[in-house]
Amino acid sequence: MRSNLAITYGQDKLPRYTSYPTAPHFSAAVGEADYRTWLRSIPTRRPASIYLHVPFCRSMCWYCGCHTSITRRDEPVAIYAAGLRTEAHLVAEAVGGRLPVSHIHFGGGTPTIMTPETFADLFSALRYSFFVQPDAEIAVEIDPRTLTEPMAEAMGYSGVNRASLGIQSFDPVVQHAINRSQSLEQTAEAVERLRRAGVGRINFDLLYGLPAQTVASCLDTVDRCIALRPDRFSVFGYAHIPSFKKHQRMIDEASLPDSLERHRQSEAVAQALTHAGYLRIGLDHFALPGDNLAMAKREGRLRRNFQGYTDDSAETLIGLGASAIGRVPQGFVQNAVATRDYLARIAEDRLATVRGYMLTAEDRFRADIIERIMCDMAVDLPGMCRRHRWDPGSAVVDRSRLDRLIADGAVTMRGDRLLINDDAEFLVRSVASAFDAHLGRATTRHSRAV
Repeated sequence: MRSNLAITYGQDKLPRYTSYPTAPHFSAAVGEADYRTWLRSIPTRRPASIYLHVPFCRSMCWYCGCHTSITRRDEPVAIYAAGLRTEAHLVAEAVGGRLPVSHIHFGGGTPTIMTPETFADLFSALRYSFFVQPDAEIAVEIDPRTLTEPMAEAMGYSGVNRASLGIQSFDPVVQHAINRSQSLEQTAEAVERLRRAGVGRINFDLLYGLPAQTVASCLDTVDRCIALRPDRFSVFGYAHIPSFKKHQRMIDEASLPDSLERHRQSEAVAQALTHAGYLRIGLDHFALPGDNLAMAKREGRLRRNFQGYTDDSAETLIGLGASAIGRVPQGFVQNAVATRDYLARIAEDRLATVRGYMLTAEDRFRADIIERIMCDMAVDLPGMCRRHRWDPGSAVVDRSRLDRLIADGAVTMRGDRLLINDDAEFLVRSVASAFDAHLGRATTRHSRAV
């Protein structure tokens, strides 16, 4: 049945549902003035989260879907980091106090492209502008190929306690096709440096559906990774959107696996990881039983945000940096995407917000449903309707899609409780999309469902 479902639904272009509505629906109707008003109303006793975007790398990986640019020099990175420090101060000033912070995530690009001194200075500025709680999770995305011993030490000194290492694939044929050469030895050395520096929680990021990739090469990569025993894995399907990311045109589309092969790769990796003792978390995460994510799953506290699955319960996310997205109770905001535009606004002591989205009552209702489907593979529809005072008759947007999924054996309805069957969890995005009132307006920027 799985193969038939992968063929039937695999070509659909669907969001990853790390937010609802998704970023393509943001507009200039929400801007700096709105964000300032929203920041002033944030409850200052409730913990918030911070995401910092560092849009620089030393080389371009052809598969990359992030906002990033290539630099060989440290000066542009140092100037940008100064902008981040200023923005943190401007946000704190707009809030009117030092928000407590429970989670910090440095994303990219390659955040560790900063010099150790620049990183330490930036983190000191964060602690000055915000109250970083003693038990806060502080995570940094890392390119193992460029991580130095001094940088690992600076991370440990600053309080970083989780690192996400990009791996994707150890197959040299695949690496050549995506312009990313990375050895197991480089990766193992980076892991050792981090652990030695006190960064004890390690995540690995893998991709399937890459050019020339096979089930065998996926499993070989997983075997090599398991030997290093990271705490978590994120296993994403490659999203080929060359109209949006022009460097992806360097990838030969003819070498990409079809939906059925992508499904085989995904499930082979999932089986190998679960066999090695990792618990499957939602669609694409895997964690050791003692990891925070696994505990959140067991206790029904699993959430989903722009970094994927998380145990972060904060309702406020402060986005710092070019293209960074923030979330407050009223809605979403996004900074200027181009680094030059971002820095120009910050230099004028302005917030960098240029677009966003104000949530409606219906958005909150549908966001709640979609998050529970994505996290729990199930949702209590009557309970959701009561909580949001919503008419149960209009909860489903695409009834024909949901009926097809039920008829095909992917979904079971027990009364009015929706459950995704165990062998159809890979279709969770398809199930969630049946409740998406915005779907269809920006499908060219979404990835394949399988």
